[in-house]
Amino acid sequence: MADTKKVKHQQEKDNPFEEMIKRLDVAAKIMKLDDDVYEIMKKPSRIVYSSLPIKMDNGKTQVFEGFRVVHNTALGPSKGGIRYSLNVNESEVMALAAWMTFKCAIADIPYGGAKGGITCDPSKMSEGELERLTRAYTGAMADVFGVDKDIPAPDMNTGAREMAWIVDEFSKLKGSFTPGVVTGKPLHLGGSRGRVEATGRGVMTATMEALDKLGLKPEKCRAAVQGFGNVGSITAKHLAAQGIKIVAISDHTAAFYNADGIDIEKAIAYRNGNKGVIKGFKGGKLISNEELLTLNVDILTPCAMENQITEENANKIKAKLIVEGANGPTTDEADHILEKKGILVIPDILANGGGVTVSYFEWVQNRTGYYYSEEEINKRADRWMKQAFNNVWEVSKKYKVHMRIASYIYALSKIELGIKSRGSF
Repeated sequence: MADTKKVKHQQEKDNPFEEMIKRLDVAAKIMKLDDDVYEIMKKPSRIVYSSLPIKMDNGKTQVFEGFRVVHNTALGPSKGGIRYSLNVNESEVMALAAWMTFKCAIADIPYGGAKGGITCDPSKMSEGELERLTRAYTGAMADVFGVDKDIPAPDMNTGAREMAWIVDEFSKLKGSFTPGVVTGKPLHLGGSRGRVEATGRGVMTATMEALDKLGLKPEKCRAAVQGFGNVGSITAKHLAAQGIKIVAISDHTAAFYNADGIDIEKAIAYRNGNKGVIKGFKGGKLISNEELLTLNVDILTPCAMENQITEENANKIKAKLIVEGANGPTTDEADHILEKKGILVIPDILANGGGVTVSYFEWVQNRTGYYYSEEEINKRADRWMKQAFNNVWEVSKKYKVHMRIASYIYALSKIELGIKSRGSF
């Protein structure tokens, strides 16, 4: 019996959607969220499954599972990325869709939340196989996607290439060129300048705002960055540009520490020439990913995967500030420990909102046919991020809660207003 309880507890801990619900419940109780709105928010509004038979290069047909979760559209069309991974599952995508709903509300952009995924291993697929899979998924979701309905974007193991395929396939199906159906496209197909760096730049902006609140000077701070993909590497680059010393970096292949500071530009160049990984990098001492999380630094930015900071390691964390570049890197149990330790956590739904903010700018540009310079994009995105941070900070002070729950309260208050003003039926 005891083993059964232990297994159930572990399953709940590994379930991102349940982690989201725990935070939602706390925020709803504090702000006295309307019961009807709560019932709407705790479940996705739509889940679409599809079986995708693809002719592989060896001539055999393989069937992949694809799905799209639309969480809520009270404030506008749904928005969210598409990830390709063997680890894609319904609970994960449901949680990511819900977080997108909250993230868009916090960023003050007129979107709801969605997320999609295909269960596959893209590292073992040819470009042709990936293109056929992407086009099949687009066809299966043709009635879900739409410029004013649901707007996908890149996520794990997808990028501008896959978005270009979606634009082309969707445009063929609808009979007209429709670049606004996705964001994160190549520039020559209507993509936005500044989009590639937007999420990492936003994490940096949130970090700088938090340091100001804590009274810490950037040039006297040391930081560790977990994850060295797009978000982590660009976060590290922008933090270093602000005078913060990056003493540790990692990805799924290795982690490195250098007390004198890691040369981020060299690390990025090495990764780019080493099949996208930092294994073998000579700019620091090899350490474990677990060691990176518990280093004696001022700032920790988890930019890798979900559930990295847990009740098992939260007590060992020494950072004064955690800024979440990844989605869901901290479990609910860990949150309570970090709060008791007095560590300020800037949550994912606030900290990594720079990406969806610039995605919104891309969508606006597609609709108007007028395109901004990168300087204009960055200036607007920085202003949006600073305003979002300060809005949540004020809620945190008003309700005397930490920033994650304050983020949920702020988002839920806007969504509640949207739901109620639309009327009941």
